[in-house]
Amino acid sequence: MKSKTGLQIARLVVSVVVTGLIAVSFLDITASQPVWVANYGTHWQFVPSILSFLAAPAIAAGGFIIIALLTLLFGRVYCSWLCPLGFFQDVVGAVGRLFRKKKRRFQYSKPVPVLRYALLILIVVMALVGIMVPVVLTDPFSIFGRMMTHLAHPMVTGLNNLFSGWLSQADVFWLKPRTTTGFHAGAFLTGLSLTLIVGVMAFRSGRLWCNTVCPAGTLLGLISRTALWRINLDKAKCTSCGLCSSVCKAQCIDVKERKVDFDRCVGCMNCLNTCRQGGVKYEWLPKQPAPGSTKTPAMGEGRRTALKAFALLAVTVAMTKIKAATDVFSLKKAVKPNNRSHFVSPPGSLGIDRFNDVCTACHLCVSACPTRVLQPSFTEYGLKGFLQPFMDYHSNFCNFECTRCGEVCPTGAITALLPEVKKRVQTDIAHFVKENCVVNTDETSCGACSEHCPTKAVHMVEYKPGLLIPEVNDSICVGCGACEYACPTLPNRAIFVDGNLVHKVASEPENADENKEEVPEEFPF
Repeated sequence: MKSKTGLQIARLVVSVVVTGLIAVSFLDITASQPVWVANYGTHWQFVPSILSFLAAPAIAAGGFIIIALLTLLFGRVYCSWLCPLGFFQDVVGAVGRLFRKKKRRFQYSKPVPVLRYALLILIVVMALVGIMVPVVLTDPFSIFGRMMTHLAHPMVTGLNNLFSGWLSQADVFWLKPRTTTGFHAGAFLTGLSLTLIVGVMAFRSGRLWCNTVCPAGTLLGLISRTALWRINLDKAKCTSCGLCSSVCKAQCIDVKERKVDFDRCVGCMNCLNTCRQGGVKYEWLPKQPAPGSTKTPAMGEGRRTALKAFALLAVTVAMTKIKAATDVFSLKKAVKPNNRSHFVSPPGSLGIDRFNDVCTACHLCVSACPTRVLQPSFTEYGLKGFLQPFMDYHSNFCNFECTRCGEVCPTGAITALLPEVKKRVQTDIAHFVKENCVVNTDETSCGACSEHCPTKAVHMVEYKPGLLIPEVNDSICVGCGACEYACPTLPNRAIFVDGNLVHKVASEPENADENKEEVPEEFPF
């Protein structure tokens, strides 16, 4: 086997750097990593970049345009050079090779245009009508993100805490114990299932996921059909030995016909150094088939199958337009249930509907959130927002000074806010339920909600001689959830926050400079 070519080495270096930046962004257990680390890695992710541009058109959000131009020039280089899920598949595929007895790892497989275009049309159409679940389940960056957040992050945190305990016994305290992002069964099982599906496909058949399911791969494949630089087989030199096909992880080199299905080529460049006769070339504008010769693969068939798929998917979309569920909060009644109209979307998301239309549930914000108040939804937003993060005020509350989630969001679903702007964003309003409050039921002093309110929207007023009870000033409440988190009543809180469908701006609180929030290390009551 010849040594690696310069293109192969360049591809490997770029892939490792980009994937590394993204991985450490998700695995930052200290929540102290510079924002640029996440931004540099996520800027080059195709689907998040498109959604970010649509949410807020700007040159800085146009990474997908550069990717499209690169694809027009060089083919699907995104898939092997910039996609973190592609890197994961390459690693799993390399491990799979160790367990194979046959030297020839891959062989040509026929394309499946019906499935590929049907899935692409389904995903695009459903996204246009406001159902992001197909995007959530198939976007490669989001799959990788959930893999890091719900599988790798707990492992890294567990190892950190294990070593921290060992070192503390030796009076070494430079490694601090860290909290996890919290266990969410739905997100964990979804992340684990997709990891296993993609992993098994890569272990057995290389980039099968990329060329069968992935919507980014299918769309970039359509663009790459007219790429100026292409992998090409020199028919005069090719002996159909199959060496190039055996290393083609995209399984797109047909040695019998001596041609490359460049629609499916992922630009790994592995085939360039295999041909003993020098018959595999990466060259400018390879010669096209002469008139009357073998047709370009399945062009006419592709058009017919795409039309059939569209008709089928039109029915599918109509059947799957399910009304979003709303409140699935606990129906167990202590004194009075918390009748929540909407769960809360993150500050900077501008509103629930907009957030559901743009978020791909990559969970980078979940990993980056220092208080872990952001948690993956299951039915909190309904089917439309499956796995998208919501503010879980039973887990914690939103730090008044924090703007981390908007700084790292790759799609623009959560816009970056200045701290002074974020402090006025009213994501929701606190509601006091007197029937649940221990001041009313047990005639016991409390005030935990007021003590933790950063704007003093929740304040104490006279109730009975010697007793004070909470009262809420709606105009200055920002909905940070500190009051709900601090409230000791179970299973229903005496104070809870109800999300605003569209975020508003709260009034400036009196003595704002004096209102400071303390972040408790343990439960605040």
